[in-house]
Order: sequence, then C-alpha cells, then structure tokens
Amino acid sequence: MGKKQQKNYEIEINVGEIVTLLLKKIKWIILAGVLCASIAVVATKVFITPQYQSVTKMYVLAQQESDTLTTSDIQMSSYVAKDYVDLVKSRTVAENVIEKLHLEMSVEELWGKITVYTQPDTRIVTIVVTDEDPEHACELADTVREVSAEQIKNVMKSQTVTVVDKANVPTYPIGPNVRKNGMIGGAFGVCVTILGILIWYFANDTIRTADDMEKYLSISTLGVIPMSSTEKKKKKARRR
Repeated sequence: MGKKQQKNYEIEINVGEIVTLLLKKIKWIILAGVLCASIAVVATKVFITPQYQSVTKMYVLAQQESDTLTTSDIQMSSYVAKDYVDLVKSRTVAENVIEKLHLEMSVEELWGKITVYTQPDTRIVTIVVTDEDPEHACELADTVREVSAEQIKNVMKSQTVTVVDKANVPTYPIGPNVRKNGMIGGAFGVCVTILGILIWYFANDTIRTADDMEKYLSISTLGVIPMSSTEKKKKKARRR
C-alpha cells in the first residue's frame, strides 16, 4: 500500500515538472505559434489562387399536355427532380457548353468546376460554378443553365423551364480561407513545439538536483554545497 502511494506521488511530481517546464518555455511556444501562423497566412495569399463562385437557378415543371396545371403535375415534377440534375450533368450538356464558349478543357475538367443540386421537395435546380475568374464563372454558369434548359426540354418533353436567378458576378472569393489557414498553422506550430519540449524532457536523463539523485539512483543526499557567486557567473556566461 505504501509503495503504491509512493508511485502515485512520483507520477504527480512528474506531471508538475512537465507543467512547470511548459510554463517556462511559454514564450517560445507562443513565438512558434505566431511564426507558423504568419507563414501559413503568407503562403495562402501568395501561392493559393482565390476562387470565385457564381450561382444560377432555374425552375422546371413537368407539365402534361393539358393547359391546366394540376396537383399531379407538381408531384410528378418533384419525383423527377433527380432526373433534371442528371440531365444537367450529362456529357451532351458539357460538350455543348465547351463548344459554345470555345473552352480548352475536357468534360471532366468542366464538371470539376460545377455543382448541380435540387433542394428536397422543390423543382428548382441550382447550378454553382467555381472559377479563378469571377466574370468567367458568371458566363459559364449562365451558359450551363441555357444549354441544360434545352436539354431538359428535348429529353423530358417539357416546355416549362424558366429562370429563377441569373448568374451573379461574385465580388468576394469563397476561398482560400486565410484566417482558417492561419489558425491551423498557429496550432501546428504550438503542438510541434510542445512535442519537441516533451521529447527533450523525457530523453534528458541529466541529474541536476538532489531530488533527481534520490529519484533515479535511489541515493539519499547528506547535504548540498551551494555554488559560489563566481561559479554562478561562469555558468551564466557558458549558457549565453
């Protein structure tokens, strides 16, 4: 029982030493965090190209041959909403957009810039285009919507495809997030510095105090000879 209590006491002292050591090195930890955060912010602004996002929406209604709009027409439009998305993302639409705008890219590269979705229980198809050039993003979004509307009419035999929102010319980029990257960089610097300090602490087996002798060598000390002022000055000079 006594040995168990002694072991718990030693672990508690070790934790206290670690906390004390980290507090002594706190200025270096903060400095490392600030430095890494600054590097992350500069790297984000210099090496990562801003991306702009333009959004356009169209309303699609699968109306029957009758001129009268019925509840069945509305329900049918909700059921085939996923079909509209698949038609917008078809290879035919992509090839027509590339040809119309004279784009030098593949179908896969084009759809890498475009996101298409519908909200649940709606007949509104949303087209989102992300590009480095805000004006090109707007032009591309409108073109995709126009070509997609024709494709939906031809395949679904629907004559009711209307524009809800034309594409906007984005003013501010959606990314990269400079603040987020800076915070990640700062956290990384702090964690790496703390890890380095802990590795140094656990790897350092130098005996510096009487308590260290008793802890590591199980030897009790009879007394401690204080260091003279001259020796203290020499020790400080060596540290410098």
